Amino acid sequence: MDLAPFFRHVARCNDLASPSGCEPFRIEGRPVGWLAPDLVRALTYWPAAFHFDSGGVAMARRLRSPGARSDALARVCAGLVAAGLIPRLRGERYDIRAEPGGISLATLDRAAVPAFGVRAEGVHVNGLVRRAEGLWLWVAVRARDKAVAPGKLDNIVAGGIPAGLGPEETLVKEAAEEAGIPPDLAATARHAGRIGYVMAWDEPGQARGMRRDTLHVFDLDLPEGFVPRPGDGEVERFELWPIGRVLAAVRDTEAFKFNVNLVLIDLFLREGLIPPGEGAARLRAALDQGG
Repeated sequence: MDLAPFFRHVARCNDLASPSGCEPFRIEGRPVGWLAPDLVRALTYWPAAFHFDSGGVAMARRLRSPGARSDALARVCAGLVAAGLIPRLRGERYDIRAEPGGISLATLDRAAVPAFGVRAEGVHVNGLVRRAEGLWLWVAVRARDKAVAPGKLDNIVAGGIPAGLGPEETLVKEAAEEAGIPPDLAATARHAGRIGYVMAWDEPGQARGMRRDTLHVFDLDLPEGFVPRPGDGEVERFELWPIGRVLAAVRDTEAFKFNVNLVLIDLFLREGLIPPGEGAARLRAALDQGG
């Protein structure tokens, strides 16, 4: 099997070899993000919130608690929206951590996360139906008005982990909201691993940034008679595909949202759909090195 088409998806999501040209962003002396020059210049208008030195940009020491830092960042983000440096705020905050699973040092509106270069975490669920003739996968068609990847194909459940929640709690919440999956069924999902990547993010008219994402991957076996239903406007419809059709779409097209390709390649490897061998080992290593 020619694996080059699969490697292209991994390369696309890991297209930032280094944060060259960006300044480190620190909280309590711990590196949490990277700031492009345009954003650094903008942040100088809030000297009470940020300290600037040879080591980059840090949140002011007087902001001693996560709550105080979060409030300061919220005020700054409102100004950055007015200046056109970040998009309209989403009203959903993410935790800022120095490492995945670490303590929350502050929270930041989801829309500002790429501009500050902080790591975001999300959950992706493979909705699996196992039939005698083979594996099938529930595929979501994203709503046409989504800000990112409108109309693209997606996992049955996928979403960012909001402040204060963990991966399992987010999975149950998103499963109910996006696909009408009952909590007791969603809770049977198996954690299959994590995928990370670092991707340049450059939207017209906004400050350059980066996506530093960690995806928590889950497999959820669904009963034959269960049919997911769109519930919150995020998804237009769901379709049940044989896994061979999914593999062909990932291999030959750009139909799936960019990071969903990585989740599906991981599934293909774990299910043996990409045959074991040197190429598969290199593909596995490429997935694991991201982020």
